[in-house]
Amino acid sequence: MKVIITGTTGLVGEGVLFICLENPLVTEVLSISRKPIIHKHVKLKECIVKDFAHIKDHTLLLQHYDACFFCAGVSSIGENEESFTRKTYDFVVPFAQSLAEINAEMTFIYVSGNRTDSSEKGKVMWARVKGRTENALVKLPFKAVYNFRPGFMKPVKGQKNVRSIYRVFEALYPLWLRMLPNWTCSMREVGLAMIHCVSKSYTHSILEVSDIRKQAKS
Repeated sequence: MKVIITGTTGLVGEGVLFICLENPLVTEVLSISRKPIIHKHVKLKECIVKDFAHIKDHTLLLQHYDACFFCAGVSSIGENEESFTRKTYDFVVPFAQSLAEINAEMTFIYVSGNRTDSSEKGKVMWARVKGRTENALVKLPFKAVYNFRPGFMKPVKGQKNVRSIYRVFEALYPLWLRMLPNWTCSMREVGLAMIHCVSKSYTHSILEVSDIRKQAKS
């Protein structure tokens, strides 16, 4: 399969990139980002896009991919609902809409967040915005749409875009896995689950941590 990955200069996107590059099912990876990535690989291609709203400028390039793993995103810390909506819903959904128009046979996978609010009515701002984003994505005419809700993720060995707090988390991963099993998985499991959603599909459009682990092993 040929896959597109966004957010490869961040934690999740870089981890998923590593898993895709080493997996024999993936024959080509296109990184879409605002700046070049440091990694080089025979399977890896790059598309530098300063404004994701103009993704249709690259229509010819994007027509022949089987999936998009949308891993780009921002933290809600310091954001109000208006600004977080602009950087999440208004960033992801128009991009996905354009991609669906370019290639409706694609599988689209969005990295959302643990405890996202599908009702869009809860008290937690970021969870409402993420829920609104998920709900809009599943309505798009892709071959399939999956919303991933991982919690804390153990990085892949060799990752560069890892904050200090994740280094601490990585060292304590076995402890967190025992104490908070529904909040904890590895980046490897996330990447494998994405690949298997494309190659084998899945029964639900929303994948919680337990679903991600199950699909990674399938």
